[in-house]
Amino acid sequence: MPVLKDYLQLHFIVLIWGFTAILGLLISIPTVELVFFRTLLAALLLGAMLMQKKEQLFIQKTDLIRMLLTGGLIAAHWILFFGAARVSTASICLAGMATGSLWTSLLEPLMLGRRISLLEMGIGVVVILGLYVIFHFEFTHALGICMAITSALLAALFTVINVQFSSRYYAYTITFYEMVGACLVTGIFLPFYQWFLADNGQLHLTPSLNDWFYIAILAFVCTVYAYSVAVQLMKKFSAFAINLTVNLEPVYGIVLAFLFFGDSEKMTPGFYLGTLIILSAVLLYPVLKNYLAKRKSYRLAKPTR
Repeated sequence: MPVLKDYLQLHFIVLIWGFTAILGLLISIPTVELVFFRTLLAALLLGAMLMQKKEQLFIQKTDLIRMLLTGGLIAAHWILFFGAARVSTASICLAGMATGSLWTSLLEPLMLGRRISLLEMGIGVVVILGLYVIFHFEFTHALGICMAITSALLAALFTVINVQFSSRYYAYTITFYEMVGACLVTGIFLPFYQWFLADNGQLHLTPSLNDWFYIAILAFVCTVYAYSVAVQLMKKFSAFAINLTVNLEPVYGIVLAFLFFGDSEKMTPGFYLGTLIILSAVLLYPVLKNYLAKRKSYRLAKPTR
């Protein structure tokens, strides 16, 4: 069972992730190249750490393939995440990411074989309501919202997958192979990106010194540290509980975005109403879950006549 320290650590990780959208806007190179360098630096650092500590590097072949493919999901998640922030705003991107709990409530029962929770589904419906309000008032940012929602779907998917890995492998080992997979998939995608999507058919593979500084923060703090600790916490929290807490990312991120970018991050009142609805669902979930658990315990403990 998680203790207070675990909850505080989880919220600190979410705060770090809320800062990633800000870093994505501070870096000048395009999104795909950004993800390539981020995953490359993260993989190199993790590999060096594992070799120095002489930790577990050899894993089963089937799990190796699954971790590398999961890394591909993470790469796609980040490309869409940073892309959403750039075609709209950091706030819009973070609001779309708050749908993670909805996707997890659907994916976790399907992939882990547990019963579908009516409470989680109800919370998911409230999240959809909040998104509807945001879409209604921020339709000009529809592309960014759709990209962020798809990014949240991929995040929920790899979180559920990692719950299965976390009970069998060291957290840094999992993160290392997933970063290798993310780097390889992004590297394979680069030529296709150059031919069909890149501006003027050119790649930007020479980041400035400022870019390297921000990419290093992304790789070492937001990736190596944050993702590895998150994988460790998966031994104590369910995938839904983790993704539900991640829904607080918009609160931290929107505040940080306003501090960094000022008026450019101001949104319509409808946006904040929709975000408030989503975050209310996040905060209400643990209260309702605890209440229902107590009611169930009371019914079981109550003597029958």
